[in-house]
Amino acid sequence: MNRILILLTTLFAVSLFAAGDASFEATKRELNIPAIIMFFVFVAGTLGITYWAARRTKSASDFYTAGGGISGFQNGMAIAGDYMSAASFLGISGLVYLSGYDGLIYAVGFLVGWPVILFLMAEKLRNLGKFTFADIAAYRLGQKEIRTLAAFGSLAVVTLYLIAQMVGSGKLIQVLFGLEYEYAVILVGVMMIIYVTFGGMLATTWVQIIKAILLLSGVSFMGFMVLSHFGFSFEALATKAVETHTKGQAIMAPGGFITDPISAISLGMALMLGTAGLPHVLMRFFTVGNAKEARKSVVYATGFIGYFYLVIAVIGLGAIVFLNSDAGAQYFVDGKLFGGNNMAAIHLSHIVGGNVFLGFISAVAFATILAVVSGLTLAGASAISHDIYASVINPNATEEQEIRISKIAVITIGIIGVILGIAFEQQNIAFMVGLAFAIAASANFPILFLSIYWKKLTTRGAVMGGFIGLLTAVILVILGPTVWVQILGNDEAIFPYKYPALFSVTVAFIAIWFFSITDNSQRAKDEQKAFEAQNIRAETGFGAEGAVDH
Repeated sequence: MNRILILLTTLFAVSLFAAGDASFEATKRELNIPAIIMFFVFVAGTLGITYWAARRTKSASDFYTAGGGISGFQNGMAIAGDYMSAASFLGISGLVYLSGYDGLIYAVGFLVGWPVILFLMAEKLRNLGKFTFADIAAYRLGQKEIRTLAAFGSLAVVTLYLIAQMVGSGKLIQVLFGLEYEYAVILVGVMMIIYVTFGGMLATTWVQIIKAILLLSGVSFMGFMVLSHFGFSFEALATKAVETHTKGQAIMAPGGFITDPISAISLGMALMLGTAGLPHVLMRFFTVGNAKEARKSVVYATGFIGYFYLVIAVIGLGAIVFLNSDAGAQYFVDGKLFGGNNMAAIHLSHIVGGNVFLGFISAVAFATILAVVSGLTLAGASAISHDIYASVINPNATEEQEIRISKIAVITIGIIGVILGIAFEQQNIAFMVGLAFAIAASANFPILFLSIYWKKLTTRGAVMGGFIGLLTAVILVILGPTVWVQILGNDEAIFPYKYPALFSVTVAFIAIWFFSITDNSQRAKDEQKAFEAQNIRAETGFGAEGAVDH
């Protein structure tokens, strides 16, 4: 309790310090009082949840998976809350505002990963795993090698995703509340550490559920208000967007953002298979009581997420119409949208709902970031404490030791996230999200998928193939147009495509296959024999951690 009070005091001090420094920014823009009030209401509410969760978090199972006591509906809502990030809400609506049709490729790509998880993975994940997806890969393969590789793959994805979220949060709060960027990032970092350190998965789950409800309510209202101006006709809205946009009819045709078929396929693969390899998403399947609830989770999550992306299309087109009208002129400075294209949805909320609704959406956007970074931090901490410390370094570790290491890891990841978020303020962070999905699709997904379905997978094949997939994804991104040209300043990219997944995923699967079938060691034969027992548990759930009602 004392530690909670200390951290709350720290948070309050940071808030006052940041607010006190906001006077300079306030001279340039009017402070949004409703946004600040709703922001603190949300902060107070979620801290109350964290205190409640902390009193119920006693064991490692409670900390990592909320004791497996989350229902399918609750978990589906939490998954949606974890997955509908600021990149989705602000980024995709901004892409639709900028490029029209091509912006929806991201929405479709993010969504179609869920049927893969539902039909191929959810049930088996719940039956085979305990705390992390590495539990599945290490079920019959070498513990140390697989867990080490999986942990580094998870940490790579978490770190890249976290940097993008922290930079996004800093910029968002800077625009909305007039705070200095550095203080905004520190504020997010402190809140994130409090949620995860004290409340664990239970607090994180309820923060994600509340955020999902608020976000779905907010976008529904925005979509309703936009369509109400066009007699609830999507066709009329699209026609007006074409008339209003500077590109005209071109916004309804492909090619405005993704210029060639290989890039489109590669981006689609990264988003689809990357979703099925994101550690913070996969971790959510261990919070339910059995495989049936795991399947329900995905069905509910797919419904919520699918609805969300449909409404985002309406919001993006609505932003084209309303921001390019007379009412939208106030949001432009020197011909450019204030805050950039990612702020299109925020400005639209002000037009359709006034200051109060802008305050609500601002608080929701902050909640969105907090929910996602909390899930990411917990996934990274579990990779360090469960996969590396408790399974590799000290297999005899007690639950108390494991939880202590996990909480230390949470604080460390939080501090690193703040430092990197401040360091990358002026950098192009768009490639980090793409790289995070590419690594998840190239290093995590092939190992996870083949460990479940392919009898001949061996430790050597998984380690070599996973490492080669990870390395290929990183190298191709560095040699591609985003890093090689835009960041490093070279004239022409060595690798011509922005998205490497088509190549890196293919390389990963081929490498895993080759190094597995050429492994004739006794260990490999034993691993293949163990597949039968694994398959029975994957299908039936007999012996699964905390399984009930099979």
